[in-house]
Amino acid sequence: MGTSRDRVIQTLRHEPTDRAPRDLWATPAMESQRGDELAEMLRRFPNDIVRPEFRYPGGHRTRGTVSEVGLHTDAWGCTWQVTQRGEVPELKHSPLADSRQATAFRPPANLLDKANFATVNKSCAGTSRFVLAWTDVRPFDRLQWLRGPEAALSELRAAARPIRDLLAALHDFYCREIALWAGTEVDGIVIQDDWGSDRGLVLPPQVFRELFKPLYRDYCREIHARDKFAFFRSTGNLDAVMEDLIDIGFDAVHAHLFSMNVESLAERFRHRIVFWGGSDAQKMLVQGTVDEVKAAVRRVRAAFDFGRGGVIAQCLWDVRAPFHNVAAALEQWLAPLPMHAHAK
Repeated sequence: MGTSRDRVIQTLRHEPTDRAPRDLWATPAMESQRGDELAEMLRRFPNDIVRPEFRYPGGHRTRGTVSEVGLHTDAWGCTWQVTQRGEVPELKHSPLADSRQATAFRPPANLLDKANFATVNKSCAGTSRFVLAWTDVRPFDRLQWLRGPEAALSELRAAARPIRDLLAALHDFYCREIALWAGTEVDGIVIQDDWGSDRGLVLPPQVFRELFKPLYRDYCREIHARDKFAFFRSTGNLDAVMEDLIDIGFDAVHAHLFSMNVESLAERFRHRIVFWGGSDAQKMLVQGTVDEVKAAVRRVRAAFDFGRGGVIAQCLWDVRAPFHNVAAALEQWLAPLPMHAHAK
């Protein structure tokens, strides 16, 4: 058996593996409120995928602290509110809500000028696990935060010139960010944009294809040119653009499998892209029984896990989910493969 890094790379290349790699995500609330339980879970089920040691510097617009209760303003000028320590911040103010401000807006170049990537390479050298960089590259999300969600979605539907110009400025900035990350020793790089709802995309697929697909393709091209893997993290149902994500060049995609038809996804795409995530339906982990959680993992494994890569055992643990449910999910990923996996 090789290292965790070997296991993840074999999975991404759709090669035989001893088991699906593990990737347990913990919310900030878990880390602050149930840190002992989280440490115990990771002792029992060590992650195969880790993040490098890195923190983006503050910018000229930055005010307050991200994790503290109250208001804080990020480097882009967006103001967020945290009502309880460990909770996900809520957007309270968009700096370009007045469209006339957009023409003079410039992305925070100092965010990259002052970034120290030396710690990234040091942490890569110190581990045998697969190091995955979570960048801040998210053009679709950032447009919504800068302009306000309602205005941004409306202007994207209309392909309005001001929003296209703002998107072009973001893309130039993000191309530089991707190039900086690609120059480090990480194994993979994450691009994230929340495109999906439980019913489908939040905008028509043609908006994705016309305005964003060329951008993502540029990012993937740079990532692959540096011999690294490209991951895409989103939410909800991405069925309408799954073919596009493959065409763009992403190696792995995260979406909510249970908002789509798991078996249909497997039939169409199993050998063409890695499904980075599976049975992390939060309602089930929070409210379900151990048997229900195990059944959910079995369903995903029956569809995707043939012992030849193609799936990563990702699980999200938030503060509402009991220890025994998360443990049950991770244990089920270690159970013998479904019978069909040996037959095909």
